[in-house]
This record gives sequence, C-alpha cells and structure tokens, in this order.
Amino acid sequence: QVQLVESGGGLVEPGGSLSLSCAASVSLFRVYGMAWYRQAPGKQRELVAGISSGGSTNYAASVRGRFTMSRDNVKKTVYLQMNSLKPEDTAVYYCNKNPPFDYWGQGTQVTVSS
Repeated sequence: QVQLVESGGGLVEPGGSLSLSCAASVSLFRVYGMAWYRQAPGKQRELVAGISSGGSTNYAASVRGRFTMSRDNVKKTVYLQMNSLKPEDTAVYYCNKNPPFDYWGQGTQVTVSS
C-alpha cells in the first residue's frame, strides 16, 4: 500500500525560503525516481523537480537555480529546498514517483505573498 505524506509548506514573503519533506511508505523506494509536483489554482499539475534512484536531479526551467531536491533512501523521504521564492511559486506541492502512482497524497500548501 502506497502512502505519501508531504509537509513543510506555509506562508512566506517573496524572496524567502521553505523546506518541504515527503515521507513515502513505498516498497522498494530506493529503486524509484521520485519527483515534486505542484498545482496552482486553475492550472494543471506540473513537475518541478525530479531525482533518479542514483541521485541525479533535474528541474523545471522556472525553478532551476532556486530549488534543490534530495532524497534519503534509509528514511524513505524526499526533500525540496526552495529559495528565492516568488508569488508564482504559490501552489499545492505533492511528491510522487516519476511517472506517478495513481495515488496522491494530500499535498502541502505553499503561499508566497507579502
């Protein structure tokens, strides 16, 4: 049974930082590529960062240089460090494997506003 629990969101001013975590109850977590996705109001869910089973990362152009994704295979947890946040980063953030399971967690709300 898959369970994904995201945490760490909140309200932050433009230019601020947040650190997200996602605990994954997933068998064979270490073999999966994982990703962070986000969905803003009225928009489709989009992939913002991915990490391979070997630790290689890739980022959407809109967040490259500002966001850093990492993983801890022992803890079965992925992280997203978000710096220099912008209002357009406001969204609900989800983690999942890449490509995603049908199951999605509840996500964590990130709001960037002054």
